[in-house]
This record gives sequence, C-alpha cells and structure tokens, in this order.
Amino acid sequence: MTMAIENKMHKKMKAHPEVKWTEVARKAFEKKLEELEEEKMLWMKHAHEHAVKRGWSEAHELFEF
Repeated sequence: MTMAIENKMHKKMKAHPEVKWTEVARKAFEKKLEELEEEKMLWMKHAHEHAVKRGWSEAHELFEF
C-alpha cells in the first residue's frame, strides 16, 4: 500500500525515527474497521427490530451486498 503524505507532515515524521509509522497507520486502520463493523452491527440490529415490528422474517437480507 502506498500513501500520500504532504511534505510538511513527512518532515515532522522523519524527526521521530523511533516511531514505527507503519504500525501507527495499521492501528488506525484497525480502529476504523472496528468502528465500521460496530456501526454495521447497530444498523443490522435496527433493521432486525424494524422487521420484527412489521412481521418480516429475514431482516438480514437487507444487508447482504
């Protein structure tokens, strides 16, 4: 994966060679993915509750992509 980072930020990052920037990025990606998965689960729960109220049986079909 290649990322574009503006020169100003890159210079600041180079001033801290003790930091493993790829690890920082990986953790940020993991955190965002966890947030997205949690959000998806909340929407699925909402869809299920909505479906149950209306007597539908397969609310999960709404989220099959």
